[in-house]
Amino acid sequence: MNFIELGIDQDIVDALEAKGITSPFPIQEQAIPLALTGQDIIGQAKTGTGKTLGFGLPLIQKLGLSPTPGAKALVVVPTRELAIQVADDLKLATGNRSTTVAAIYGGKSYEGQVAEIDAGAQIIVGTPGRLIDLSKQRKLDLGSIEIMVLDEADEMLDLGFLPDVEKLFAYTPATRQTMLFSATMPGAIVNMARKYQNRPVHIRANEPDEGHTKADIKQFVYRTHALDKDEVVGRILQAEGRGKTVIFTKTKRQASKVAEELVDRGFSATGLHGDMSQEARERSMNAFRTGKKEILVATEVAARGIDVDDVTHVINYTVPEDEKAYLHRVGRTGRAGRTGIAVTFVDWEDLVRWKHINNALEFGQEEPTETYSSSEHLMKDLNIAAGTKGRLNKASEEPRRNPGREDNSKSSNRGRSQSGSKPSSDRGRNSGTKAHGEKTQASGKAASNTEHKPERSGGVKRERRRTRAGQ
Repeated sequence: MNFIELGIDQDIVDALEAKGITSPFPIQEQAIPLALTGQDIIGQAKTGTGKTLGFGLPLIQKLGLSPTPGAKALVVVPTRELAIQVADDLKLATGNRSTTVAAIYGGKSYEGQVAEIDAGAQIIVGTPGRLIDLSKQRKLDLGSIEIMVLDEADEMLDLGFLPDVEKLFAYTPATRQTMLFSATMPGAIVNMARKYQNRPVHIRANEPDEGHTKADIKQFVYRTHALDKDEVVGRILQAEGRGKTVIFTKTKRQASKVAEELVDRGFSATGLHGDMSQEARERSMNAFRTGKKEILVATEVAARGIDVDDVTHVINYTVPEDEKAYLHRVGRTGRAGRTGIAVTFVDWEDLVRWKHINNALEFGQEEPTETYSSSEHLMKDLNIAAGTKGRLNKASEEPRRNPGREDNSKSSNRGRSQSGSKPSSDRGRNSGTKAHGEKTQASGKAASNTEHKPERSGGVKRERRRTRAGQ
């Protein structure tokens, strides 16, 4: 099956092929033909299985080659990161059309987003809060929306966005086509579908016997000691075949700390958490997506917005809050038909929480394997070469990157007085020498002696200190 056979226009197919997208996924095969007819749809499939193009391609095609300016299609997503990613995917598919896409989300100034709307963007992708805000200010007119999509509807529920979503439904015409996509289908989502959709067709792309998580993700659960986690992570990051990696932490502070620790160990890591500005978050995500940084250390906010196809490993540095959070985290790998590896660390105090997740997802591993950085099964499970340590090499450690700290540590170990002063660096400044013992033209004979005999007995140094004190 290909996209042409599904009824997608040639110009859209060409735009996809230019990026190497040639074969549809199961959810796309089922959703696209129905969506093209104007049918309301409930699409259910696990995260990372191609839902975006499942609703995006019919949406773009139905608007036509040259749609008139103004918002005609609305895609509502739960997070800023997901808004950016979905907008980018739709921009890719509209590469051969005049259709324009605007990403509308909080954390950035209004001016740029309003300018895109005023320029006539036909497809609006946004988060509920900013969409409602602009609608109330009459900066965004949703009165001509023909197609409305709710993406990751279960996450909307988890984040408390359903009242906002209902407001957005009220802002749009009742005659619109409505598509709702979700990984799970809680009762509140089903009720919303009944209320706002017109006899929707429910599409389920999961295999009945596949289980709660995707079959192409290999999962390991280890009981680890908090003081050993960084070393374990450092070794996992050197596993054979390890590519882009997402590490999830519980707190913003922990995400920052782990990212700094990995950089200190020589790894190319960056953080992503709520204490960062929106611009910094976007720079971090862009660096990860483009491969400038290969490790992303993130809090839960990122689990609900990262859509990067080539993530090979996910590491849960801490146990997720519940089984839903676990599925969203682990779903960052094994995307778009690829395989992935997920590793979860369980602290002793988190055993009860893990048992709940284990029972809900039917893992059959109520007691995680006790694991240390030296454990043989860790190296074997994750294909880590024998003898691997948790640092890349000594050359990448901090003294090389921060020579100032190295110099200070050296000077502090030579000729330190009982009061803790650093006479060697002070002498360099007072005698006219440069910071590293280099002579200036005015240094004279005394400075020359200091440069060539720095390791003489303490008597020479005490004599100079007494002289200086006397002066």
